[in-house]
Amino acid sequence: MSRLRLRQLRLLMALDECGSIHKAAEQVGISQPGATRALNEIESTLGGALFARSARGLETNDLGRCVVRYARLIQTDVAHLREEMIGIQQGYGGHLAVGGTMGAIATIVEAIVKVRAEQPSLSLQVIEDTSTGLLRLLDQGRIDVALCRSNFGRRPGDYHSHGNFPEPLWVVANPHHALAAIEEPDFTTLARQAWIVYPVSMPRMLEQEFVAAGLSQSVHSIEISSTYAILAMLERDSGVLALLPEGIAREQVGRGRVARVNYRFRTPNPAFELLWRRDRELSPAARRFIECYDAEKR
Repeated sequence: MSRLRLRQLRLLMALDECGSIHKAAEQVGISQPGATRALNEIESTLGGALFARSARGLETNDLGRCVVRYARLIQTDVAHLREEMIGIQQGYGGHLAVGGTMGAIATIVEAIVKVRAEQPSLSLQVIEDTSTGLLRLLDQGRIDVALCRSNFGRRPGDYHSHGNFPEPLWVVANPHHALAAIEEPDFTTLARQAWIVYPVSMPRMLEQEFVAAGLSQSVHSIEISSTYAILAMLERDSGVLALLPEGIAREQVGRGRVARVNYRFRTPNPAFELLWRRDRELSPAARRFIECYDAEKR
């Protein structure tokens, strides 16, 4: 692996994008024979073909997709390294990457705005994902801190945990949904509906609610990991229900985009925590983010 060079990784990404040795060579700025030799060297180094050759050109195979994915991650890391070095050398900036679940993003943004007001040249990255996805990014060093739930990780003890923040959920629907006008619908009625849920934690909660209600039928759920997509689906489909964090739901109900269904879940939603790896030192920007986040939650 030590024989691989950044220029070779750029060539792999270009080959994946272009599907052509000729076009990829032009993009990277080398000759076509040079690109062919470089690809042969890379495949020899890694011990396998990365592309399927055909009359139409090159198509990335499974091994190639894996290598190209990591090549892109390396390129991103190098770009962040450059930004952070420039910032340090000039006495400002650096890089901060923060992740959060759907309900946590709004609070994260408020803290980010405060940090950016103090350090306008700071390179920032905000990622919304499930707790499982965020912990994976935290383990890989792709993000500095995450606002999520540590119990979805393989080793919760690997993380510093800061705070314990509840996240109540509302049941919401399109304003024209039949249940939006019912004063107190029971869960048996709700259970017959299709449900939009954020992956991992919310499907589990919904299943537990079915069990608590003594229902044996399966959950008809639609898993969507994008807040925008959930809201767009609710606006266009009057036949589905959704679970949304109270902070997001209250704002959308106030705007008239969705209606609250008057049912309170018996299954509690686990609180989320601000997490970072115990084996890594936080950057000054990450420490300042935590301070701003604390101030926002007071």
